Amino acid sequence: MSTVTSSGAADTGPSAVLHRDLKQEPFRIVSSSGFYIQFDDGRKILDATGGAAVSCIGHGDQRVIDAITAQAKTLDYCHSMFYSCPSAEDLCQQLIRSTNGQMAKAFIVCSGSEAMEAAMKLCRQYFLELPTPEPNRTHFIARRESYHGTTLGALSVGCHVGRRAVYEPILMQNISHVSPCNAYRNKLDDESTAEYVSRLAKELDDEFQRVGPQIVCAFIAEPVVGAALGCVPAVEGYFKAMKSVCDKYGALLVLDEVMCGIGRTGTMHAWEFEGVVPDIQTIGKGLGGGYAPIAGLLAGHRVIKTLENGSGRFSHGQTYQAHPISCAAAAEVQRIIQKEDLVHNASFMGKYLGSLLKEKLGHHRYVGDIRGRGLFWGIEFVKDKSSKAPFDPKLDIGMLVHQKGLGLSGNSGILLYPGNGTVDGKVGDHILIAPPYNVTMVDIDLIVDLTVMAIEAAFEDVADRLA
Repeated sequence: MSTVTSSGAADTGPSAVLHRDLKQEPFRIVSSSGFYIQFDDGRKILDATGGAAVSCIGHGDQRVIDAITAQAKTLDYCHSMFYSCPSAEDLCQQLIRSTNGQMAKAFIVCSGSEAMEAAMKLCRQYFLELPTPEPNRTHFIARRESYHGTTLGALSVGCHVGRRAVYEPILMQNISHVSPCNAYRNKLDDESTAEYVSRLAKELDDEFQRVGPQIVCAFIAEPVVGAALGCVPAVEGYFKAMKSVCDKYGALLVLDEVMCGIGRTGTMHAWEFEGVVPDIQTIGKGLGGGYAPIAGLLAGHRVIKTLENGSGRFSHGQTYQAHPISCAAAAEVQRIIQKEDLVHNASFMGKYLGSLLKEKLGHHRYVGDIRGRGLFWGIEFVKDKSSKAPFDPKLDIGMLVHQKGLGLSGNSGILLYPGNGTVDGKVGDHILIAPPYNVTMVDIDLIVDLTVMAIEAAFEDVADRLA
């Protein structure tokens, strides 16, 4: 494989990058524009997932490029321990306004994992700074089959079995997990939605009681579970019930919206769907749209007032916190989203995407469930629709669909996001579809057609092993 370097010379040697897979180098992307990415072998691929639900306004938007350039010329870096800068102030003002004042302050970092680490620290500090401090609050409750990041704290609070496995001996022990809200897999046939919610609320309440309610800092959950479960939204009433349990025991509610937030699920913040405002919220992928590494957290008034009345500071900081160029990029992305009413478009086009996926694939022999919200949809594959039995993990169906999508003939390939462990963290396969917010119906027609082709090609490839 060869590429052309920035100096114009061909790079034909082995990669010096420590790739995720040391035995097989990834395809190399040389350019991107709009909804498409181009490989060094000339193939042009429709990016139907924005990478990892990141590129929310598509690639190469000149307005964002100009904002980055202008910021780089004006101020490239400042240390947030001593200074602030206009781009950071602008971005954080936009973010707080976007919550209609429900949240009080924004804290900007470089990745979702860093945002979750900061959120966990902020939870701990909150309880230390109460008028009557509660230093025993050291425990976190989260949910199985969720993913909250790859650093040790974030990986500990998450429960993506495959990503945790190697590091189990060094993960935090002050964390426990309860069931996800996954109606397709876990809601009983004779159980109403209200009864299902009540059962999950009791499970959370029981977990508070088991570990000791006086030691729990927070309950952490994704409003719509992304990579780990394949776009599974909570059922109506779920988060109101979870918030009630947290309030009962004085614990904080932390919502991880790194993947599902900032417009992705058809509202600016995923919590708006049910109107349950978190104490702390993490944000990420759609924040900067992939133009710069950026993520953050939004802290509620309850938390901020406690710190203001206490030490008056947040005991946490990072070198590249609120980086001027990243903030300028994200601020421009957010202006574009608001100016072009792209959150509304994500909601409208999301309904069309969901209905078309169900129309084209709902009766497919190996499609068990199609679920999502806004422009965040998942397709779960099953060996048997009636029993919902998953495929043998050795088949790696999700990855196979992804590979077939990339390999479609001509320039008609599509990038889909594969996942596994959908059932219990070990078995189960799904793919994600998460196109930019500015898609049209024509774009969605093409995305669905290519997705169907990729799925059909994948199952044709393994037909002899499924017979």
